[in-house]
Amino acid sequence: MLDNINPENILFLDIETVPECIDFKSAPDHFRKLWEKKAERLRHTDDETAESLYERAGIYAEFGKIICISAGILNKNELRIKSFAGHDEKEVLVAFAGLLNSHYAKPEHNLCAHNGKEFDFPYIARRMLINHIKLPKILDISGRKPWEVSFIDTMELWKFGDFKNYTSLELLAAVFNIPSPKDDIGGSEVHNVYWVNDDLARIVKYCQKDVITIVQIYRCFRGEPLLQEKNISYVE
Repeated sequence: MLDNINPENILFLDIETVPECIDFKSAPDHFRKLWEKKAERLRHTDDETAESLYERAGIYAEFGKIICISAGILNKNELRIKSFAGHDEKEVLVAFAGLLNSHYAKPEHNLCAHNGKEFDFPYIARRMLINHIKLPKILDISGRKPWEVSFIDTMELWKFGDFKNYTSLELLAAVFNIPSPKDDIGGSEVHNVYWVNDDLARIVKYCQKDVITIVQIYRCFRGEPLLQEKNISYVE
């Protein structure tokens, strides 16, 4: 399958998300009530409450928001990365939609992410709709047959039909001897880095590292050598 796809037609991406509000008490009344219902299904111990679980709200598109989308484009053995980041989610999504509409609107184009089919792709699409942004063609998959959907998921490629286990990006990087993308912060720390430390730039770097790792893993799947750091550049 991968031999039939030109890597230069793939947009590799990763997103970072946080709860829409800094904490449970800051959320609007009706969303607090809705989160309480959601939290009931997430609780594992009696000590856990809707308030204590609120940091996890960012992984749900109905309660979270996107603060960064990093995207990578391959040109032979060169990787260029551009990030769309900011506190205004709509501005981030409009800019990213512009990239998809102008450069990734043909049938041969694909999006690639790790666990992208379960998280990144639907999350972006849902948040675009919530922000009243028309879905770019590549994300508007309603009514399409499976083979017409232009999504590549490195976690799905690793499963080889086995749907029992979740394999993290960090673990897959380790087995392929790729430098860990989690050498600074991990996904569970993004909430505090954003809401407490107000350090969006640090989150952007973390997101970009994930994109690099996804590209490296994809190249391993194709039997290609890893990219050298000197061949990776960043676009403002």
